[in-house]
Amino acid sequence: MRRSTPTPLPTLCVALATLAALAAAGAAVAQIPAGIEAAPDRTDKLVAGAKKEGTVTVYSSAAVDDLAVLIAAFEKKYGVKVRLWRGSSENILQRAVTEARGGRFDADVFETGSLAMESMRREQLFQAVRSPALAELVPAAVPAHREWIGTRFNVFTAAYNTGLVKKDELPKRYDDLTDRRWKGRLGVEAEDSDWFGGVVGELGEERGLKLFRDIVAANGISVRKGHTLLANLVVSGEVPLALTTYAYKVEQLRKSGAPLDWLVLPPGIARFEAAAVARRAPHPYGAALFFEFMLTDAQELLRDRDFFPASRKEKALPAGVSVTFLDAAKALDENQKWSKYYRDIVVNQAR
Repeated sequence: MRRSTPTPLPTLCVALATLAALAAAGAAVAQIPAGIEAAPDRTDKLVAGAKKEGTVTVYSSAAVDDLAVLIAAFEKKYGVKVRLWRGSSENILQRAVTEARGGRFDADVFETGSLAMESMRREQLFQAVRSPALAELVPAAVPAHREWIGTRFNVFTAAYNTGLVKKDELPKRYDDLTDRRWKGRLGVEAEDSDWFGGVVGELGEERGLKLFRDIVAANGISVRKGHTLLANLVVSGEVPLALTTYAYKVEQLRKSGAPLDWLVLPPGIARFEAAAVARRAPHPYGAALFFEFMLTDAQELLRDRDFFPASRKEKALPAGVSVTFLDAAKALDENQKWSKYYRDIVVNQAR
């Protein structure tokens, strides 16, 4: 797939301001038929409608191997073909803007990080879908608007190379990273300003900003683009301790025999990945069915691939680990602030 250079999120948020007017001027919204969501044979009707439509188009930022498992299971169960367009959260947001400006609506389902989802929601790109499955999810996965729903959450974890970092030298808190033993050994992901805002907010803004300035000044920090890349650099030993990998990816690599493990430095921060039905879904039955699948059958599949599903039944955090879920609306409102702090304190000072 040919990948375009993503437009920065603040720029996209400005561009998105035009979409509400475009939404009002465009074609009729492809809503799920009234009454079907409360019908006792709801699923049967969705399946019948989706089979008649034949396909469902999904825009997702999930990893290719994880998507392959989810799509194969959906197609096998329902006999409905999934057409996938995969890109980063930034690219999905950018594509939504471009297509809406042109009056083109190809996507049935969006599936990506909650910050990008909230950006699209504010511009009326989604429709709320009522589902009995919502009652089975952790409360934080279900915003009051119910236009996007968390399907799983990524826990930001510190990953370390077990051959280069001994357990007895592992940090217990962020303050420990000012110790000179970590000089030239730390890494973060380039776009994790929301993680940065979450950690600093929990520590207290004045204290937290000073602490990260002190860490960077004392020991430097390597900035890399992509959480999977960062995790693999821990495996290779190029980055002995990475502060912002995703727990699921580290677990996948660890179980494959890679020399790495993870820990959560308090305050633990987690971010939801979410799904939504497009307001102008060309295949509304298929869209609702895939959305429902992500909240039900997919939860077990996600658990088996070492994710933390949104379902309360599937997988608990390890003993002793607690997290604060990022508030997507607040993170979006404060995006420029934390992006600037992250850029000025961490990214631009990287070495």
